[in-house]
Amino acid sequence: MVGVVSLVVAAIVGLSVPTDEATGLKSAVCRILHPLSGAEACSSGDYAGDGDDGGGDGGGGDPDDPFVPNGDPFEPAKCLLSQDQTKDTVVIQVAFIKISASETVKLQQWSDGTVTLERVNETGGGVTASISAGIPGLKDWGGSASLSGSYMAGSGSGGQWLFNGNKTGDPQADLAANLEDAQKFAAYLKQNEGCRYQSGYNPGAAMGACQQDAASKKPDLEPELAPDVDITKTSTEASGGVSFGKTFKGNGKSGKDTKGGKDGKGADGPKDLGSISFEGLSGSMTEDVVVMRAKTGPDAGKITFVYTFSVSGTAGGVAQAKGSRMQQVAVTYDAAAYDQEEKDGKPHHPQKLTITTSQESGDGPGIQAGAGANAGPVTIDVGGGGGTVNSQIHTESAEVTLDNDTDSTAVEDWLRGRGDAPASNPLPTPSDAAEALDDDAGPIERLLHDKGKLTRLDYNANTDWWNASLGIGFGISAGQVSLGFKLFGIDITHEQKTQTITGDPTYATGPKSGGARPWVEWKNCTQTKPITT
Repeated sequence: MVGVVSLVVAAIVGLSVPTDEATGLKSAVCRILHPLSGAEACSSGDYAGDGDDGGGDGGGGDPDDPFVPNGDPFEPAKCLLSQDQTKDTVVIQVAFIKISASETVKLQQWSDGTVTLERVNETGGGVTASISAGIPGLKDWGGSASLSGSYMAGSGSGGQWLFNGNKTGDPQADLAANLEDAQKFAAYLKQNEGCRYQSGYNPGAAMGACQQDAASKKPDLEPELAPDVDITKTSTEASGGVSFGKTFKGNGKSGKDTKGGKDGKGADGPKDLGSISFEGLSGSMTEDVVVMRAKTGPDAGKITFVYTFSVSGTAGGVAQAKGSRMQQVAVTYDAAAYDQEEKDGKPHHPQKLTITTSQESGDGPGIQAGAGANAGPVTIDVGGGGGTVNSQIHTESAEVTLDNDTDSTAVEDWLRGRGDAPASNPLPTPSDAAEALDDDAGPIERLLHDKGKLTRLDYNANTDWWNASLGIGFGISAGQVSLGFKLFGIDITHEQKTQTITGDPTYATGPKSGGARPWVEWKNCTQTKPITT
């Protein structure tokens, strides 16, 4: 079964990702299929490693060991302590056309005592198709594997509010007060939006009273509205999976067919009546490109491109285990200069580069099941499920300001596939950047090692989710292979995720003797504790 999913995910990557793509996606797939292996093991094909490369700790990585002076230029000012996120997604499919809409609300606590509330709505559309085949030897169990691909392009818009009005000089006290304000403001937004549904088609005074009651819940200190930013987003996704279940057939003895009977006596042959199934294993790969153009605020006149690549897998029908790997690259330009360079066909000059990696693994009780009924070539499928997943998230980040032409050109050449970046490690992780450099290190490795702000964080996360779906399809079967398409389908998913920092947040201070950058305590991150709600 694992082999089937491995082949499906490998096929997705082989069909969807150019061989020279500088993202390390094939290594990411390897890490999901072989979670105990490290990057070098996945690159060489030797899957016996334990996956922990140490990340430069060998040069004095004990947080209590190295002396770090106050005002270390390599120490970032703040970190994310906690995040509560709710996401609702609706996907509708008509024939090969796919339409999606989602709303995401995030409440984030930061170590400097500030709190942010974010609300984003996304819509998208595209095309999708799939093929499935039965698994030999598992026919009686309804075993099948599927490979699907889709192209989705969409856009998003929303708002973000910053709560930083409480400033006592004590980040812990400020965090508690700002969080209370944020929760009040969130309650105001929710009730204010609901007012239009309480008043019918003629709101009148009722609408006014409703809005006044909602406004009474607003905090005394108004939040700071985030800068005006135009956001566009495109995404593509490919997926595959294995399901198990049972197909039910009629006995074929209705006696109505006097010519086409398969037994020569006028009786019908066995007919498919329907099936029940559950999802055993699945894998998917997603590529997102987000473009953010800031009109106001500290980043006014900047344009940022965020490229995100993620691979995820799920196993288990009742007790589920999940794993994911994400790699993200964000590059910021001066918007006016970028537009002019694009018009003139000249090279661009990025001003900042940020690389983020995230790996999540966990398990918990849950089930994703479905049932179907056949009426000739038309099938009707319903599905649903839910559960809870407790997981651990490891994140790393590397950020570098490109304040000269040499660094800016090196990053742009790397993004465009030019230059001499080593093919064995096209996207260095922050842990890689903290290691002593090899003689064959490329310009990006040297830039991140010499100038990047490198951080590592761990989180515990709890995710509650549920899903419901309905599909009406048309298809034909030939042996173990089924071909067809969905006439209509709707899929609704709700996810509530709470993420809290744990462990010892660290950052990499400057290079020491021997070239390694030791990981030390991130005091700007540990000075404040997250508040549980």
